[in-house]
This record gives sequence, structure tokens and C-alpha cells, in this order.
Amino acid sequence: MPVYVALLRAVNVGGTSSLPMAELKAVCEGLGFTEVKTYIQSGNVLFRSDEAEKTVEERLDEALGKKMGKRPGVMVRSRKELDKIAADAPFPEAKPNFLLVHFLPEKAPGDALEKMVAPDGEEAKLAGREIYVHYPNGSGRSKLKLSALKPATSRNLNTVRKLAELAAALEAQGLRGLKKSVRFCASKKS
Repeated sequence: MPVYVALLRAVNVGGTSSLPMAELKAVCEGLGFTEVKTYIQSGNVLFRSDEAEKTVEERLDEALGKKMGKRPGVMVRSRKELDKIAADAPFPEAKPNFLLVHFLPEKAPGDALEKMVAPDGEEAKLAGREIYVHYPNGSGRSKLKLSALKPATSRNLNTVRKLAELAAALEAQGLRGLKKSVRFCASKKS
């Protein structure tokens, strides 16, 4: 069963809504997702589901919308996608907490960066459903203008790496359980 990471938009850290992580976990479990784990108070949740990524994304966003009165926006990535996002991070000279990955609900148009206004020397790179932005002075004081980021949710590179690590551990845990189950079934047949 695939491992997914769901990243909620505008939850807690200065966002429009507050959602305790215990409630997020309960919503996920109510949808039938298994091995649900949350990470830090900013809307990150890992779980397993047999459903397709887009189905998981839509069901979770809809359920949270009912609970919160407004859909927060949910971006779902597989464990493999998260590994690739972390590994492909540009701007190697950037401090990981000054390099944000902006997760988009769908692939951005090829010209998404053309009207970017970066008065503090911000640099950006488009990569499918993500936009990497290096904020040399930190994102909190940045005056960056980039309309392509409006539907996005952002995590710094440290958080992306940690989520990828947690997703890999969850996947490995499932593989160990599967191997034990196969060995048990094989020994029962003998």
C-alpha cells in the first residue's frame, strides 16, 4: 500500500485556520487511511492508502472543508516524489531553512516565473508541481511577488527532507511487516 504525504495549505503557522494535529489524524483515519502520523504543527500528515494520489487529495480536502468550514487546499505527494523533490533542490549555497519548496496543486505553466519581482535577490526554479525559491534574507521579510505561488503551500528544505525520511521509514516498516506475513503464511503451508 503506497505511502503518501499530505501538505495542508494555510493551516496553523499564520494561516487562515487552526487545526490541531490530533484532529487531522482523526479525519485521515475516518477516511480509511492507515498508519497515520502527523509532523509538526503546520499541516503535514503521512499515511497509507490504496487509492490514487488525486483521489486521496480530493477526499482529504473535502473532509477538511466540512470540518473547518472551508477547504484548506491539500497537496499530496508520494514518498518517491518527495525524495526526488528533496534530492533535486537547486541553489546548493542556500541554507536549507532559506530554501522553500512551494507545492502546487498542479503543474505550473512554463512562463510562471516570467513576471517575478524579487527585490531582495530571491531566486526561483520551476520544477513541475513545485517552485523552489531561495530567500537570501529569509522568507518572513521578503517582498517577493510571484502570482504562481498563490495556490501553493510551502515547506523549507529541512522539513521536506524530514518528511521524506519519515515517509521512507513508514514504507520500510510496511515492507518488514509484509515480509513477516509472507514468512508466516509460508510456514503455515509447510
